[in-house]
Amino acid sequence: MRVGVLGSGVVGQTLAGGFLKHGHEVMIASREPAKLAEWARQHPGARVGTPQETAVFGDLAVLAVKGTAAAAMLRTAGAGSLAGKTLIDATNPIADAPPVGGVLKFFTTLDESLMERLQSEFPQIHFVKAFNSVGSAQMVNPHFAAGRPTMFICGNDHGAKGLVSGILEQFGWETEDMGEAQAARAIEPLCMLWCIPGFRNNQWSHAFKLLR
Repeated sequence: MRVGVLGSGVVGQTLAGGFLKHGHEVMIASREPAKLAEWARQHPGARVGTPQETAVFGDLAVLAVKGTAAAAMLRTAGAGSLAGKTLIDATNPIADAPPVGGVLKFFTTLDESLMERLQSEFPQIHFVKAFNSVGSAQMVNPHFAAGRPTMFICGNDHGAKGLVSGILEQFGWETEDMGEAQAARAIEPLCMLWCIPGFRNNQWSHAFKLLR
């Protein structure tokens, strides 16, 4: 599959590397492609392009930027080039404010998620929330003594969720489909919960597991 990763930070680089590892073609976007020259040298076969080039390149897109920059990145990439495509939304609506007692602040409320805002502005894109509730070190083929962790996903398009579930299987995850885009109101705050042990005790190597 041709995968276009919109975002050149740690999460974008990690997921791009994961797709390469599993045999996909990858282009990662940066407004300053020269900054990724060293990363590209370390990942043979990877391509670096502008957001517009990356949106056109990918059969599948990944959005891996700060939540405050998510809509702007999609506007820059071009909604028309992403129309009809599945987009993995790994963003969280983290506010530009410090955590309080280890709890992050969001710029959304429990009545509207960031993904819902993005889906409303870009209705032709098939958003699927994933990879937002774990640290980058555990995103690709995580290893835990208790077995495979659970990735919670949601989105309005069943075909898109099926595609993302297959990718998560490749990446070593169990998938739990929590329903349509509204479920992101619950999935995005998992980022808050995941970060509390990190901020309080410097523990950043955990993941969630749904038990039955």
